[in-house]
Amino acid sequence: MFYNVLKAKDIVDLGEEKFKREILMEENDSNLSVIAIKKNEIIDTHTSTCDAAVYVLDGELELHFDAEKFKVEKGEILMFKKDTEHKVLALKDSKFFLIKI
Repeated sequence: MFYNVLKAKDIVDLGEEKFKREILMEENDSNLSVIAIKKNEIIDTHTSTCDAAVYVLDGELELHFDAEKFKVEKGEILMFKKDTEHKVLALKDSKFFLIKI
């Protein structure tokens, strides 16, 4: 059994980097990651191989899917199906969980 208590806000520290990802758990294609990204930085267009959810721990993101975009703020979650092309724009310095199942 795996037990660990973590403070989510302290998991990833950007320092001088624009973007950083820390994988907390991983099994095959599924994983739980914490991602930190600086304001105005973009995670370029990509496609998830799994169903996914983004839960914003701090900050504010804008996720773009084809012609639609969604603003996701601290405490909110956005879920989407696998094989969905998308990109992420940080509207503020942000930290979020990425859950892929």
